[in-house]
Amino acid sequence: MKNKRCVLSCMIILLTVVFYFTVEAQQKNVTHRANFSGEWKSKEPITMGGNIVCAYIVGDRMNAKTMKITQQADFLNITTPNSNNSTKFSSNQEKLAFDGKETEMKQGDGIGKKFTVKWSDDGQNITINTVVHMKEVIHYVQEVWNLSKDSKTITVQANAKSNVWGETRSWKTVFDKTN
Repeated sequence: MKNKRCVLSCMIILLTVVFYFTVEAQQKNVTHRANFSGEWKSKEPITMGGNIVCAYIVGDRMNAKTMKITQQADFLNITTPNSNNSTKFSSNQEKLAFDGKETEMKQGDGIGKKFTVKWSDDGQNITINTVVHMKEVIHYVQEVWNLSKDSKTITVQANAKSNVWGETRSWKTVFDKTN
């Protein structure tokens, strides 16, 4: 009888220890994601650095010098001004979902884009892969967004390739937080 109680007590202690370490290990795997929320301003739009301004329509986030970003658990919502001279945020919105699924935006007359958005494994940056169609012209653009440790700047490293030019173009655009 004493042996049964001793074995049962040891089993309870052992199961408690195993359960504790399992829970503890799972908590360490939780990734803290960077928060891109805020109002941001740059000296030039992302497209200017790679000289691909013509690939995007007016009002697209790629042609904007200012952005208002609202981050949710599963997506970023980016609002941009109606014109590059305006500082008021308006109806130009783009939702960047983190699910890795392709989103398509048709902008009329054979012009549009398809893109996917994905978090890095460490949760500190996002990668946006975009294919822009302008009738027969196709641009492939990859952006890696990185939030600074002090959360005051977003650096966008962009790489683009097109069926119009042969080489890959690479450039950085920095957005400063304004609020």
